[in-house]
Amino acid sequence: MSRVAFVTGGTRGIGRAISARLKAAGYRVAAGYAGNEVAAQACADELGVLVVKGNVSSFADCASAVARAERELGPIDVLVNNAGITRDAVLHRMTETQWNDVIHVNLASIFNMCRNVIEGMRERNYGRIINISSINGQKGQVGQANYSAAKAGMIGFTKALAQENAKKGITVNAIAPGYIDTEMVAAVPKTVLDQIVSGIPVGRLGMADEIARCVAFLAAEDAGFITGATLTVNGGQYITG
Repeated sequence: MSRVAFVTGGTRGIGRAISARLKAAGYRVAAGYAGNEVAAQACADELGVLVVKGNVSSFADCASAVARAERELGPIDVLVNNAGITRDAVLHRMTETQWNDVIHVNLASIFNMCRNVIEGMRERNYGRIINISSINGQKGQVGQANYSAAKAGMIGFTKALAQENAKKGITVNAIAPGYIDTEMVAAVPKTVLDQIVSGIPVGRLGMADEIARCVAFLAAEDAGFITGATLTVNGGQYITG
């Protein structure tokens, strides 16, 4: 029987590419979404995946989403924490709401989702958890103290959870994408985007499927000796040791 994967924020952008890649690899896929019904329906129709609505910043919603996915598809073997938002502002103009919204959706959500799958993974002695961080969680970014903090926190969470569960056959890894050609990046003013691209050594934005292929690699049974790692996928824009 094929394994089951749950992808948060899985109906648009990078998340949709991940859902598509995992579905093509033979996984039974549940794609989470917050509210865009049109995108969710298109994802369900075109990819043949289960779409599950919920707010990842709510522990109760995550519990309900996991329960539904497991009821309809089976126990979750692979969890991809991809859901995220931006609420950009320099700190001296940032509101408490802008801070809290990003921390809750981008960081608290991975506790909410992982807590609801980890016991089952431990009981079955198998699991793959992949957290989608960001280049800006590694290097920081002006106007993104909230986003950079959340994405950096994901990396620390990844390292701790990997150590807790290594002996249970569960790997926990992070991927830190650079600037990817998605709707979010397309909304950046052209002059700013041109400046960003000029700073990427390979000379272009990344593609969503390039991130999805990395997820598929880390999700595979063959990747069992890789855990606690952060895979940087940024075209050489920020090179870590």
